[in-house]
Amino acid sequence: MTRRQDLTSPRQGRRIGVSYDSEAFGQFAETIARYLGTARFIVIQTFIVIVWIACNVAFVFLRWDPYPFILLNLAFSTQAAYAAPLILLAQNRQEIRDSSQTDNDRRVAERTQADTEFLARELAGVRLALGDVVTTEDLRDHLQELTRAITKLTEQLNPSVGTEAIDDSIDGRRAG
Repeated sequence: MTRRQDLTSPRQGRRIGVSYDSEAFGQFAETIARYLGTARFIVIQTFIVIVWIACNVAFVFLRWDPYPFILLNLAFSTQAAYAAPLILLAQNRQEIRDSSQTDNDRRVAERTQADTEFLARELAGVRLALGDVVTTEDLRDHLQELTRAITKLTEQLNPSVGTEAIDDSIDGRRAG
């Protein structure tokens, strides 16, 4: 099968010989669109229009564009013919960037939500595990109960030994 018969991709038409970098042209379009949207551009354009009209009305020898100012209208039409597509190109490029940023933000939000849910599950697991941990206060209470029980048992078995001797022996073990 020859290249001419291959229908899997569109044919590239004959090029006239003009080639350009679409990324550089897009950046140029964005630069122009940003400048056309500034107050500076509007002020400069207004000043040029006032000078243009003043020169064509006031100075008889400088009348290169008499009253209906057809040349001025032609200049505005040409400016609009080039500015509109450049602004649309800049808007399309911005829309692509915004879409990409939105997709990225969505992925980050999904990861953050997944991480948050994981951490919540881990925290719940730690809370459950800590629920069974014995605290110092619990140990102290149990030791006091055991001490009382031993004291009662000792008194019952050997009534001549007082509770002071048992308390002293326990305190001696703590100090040593």
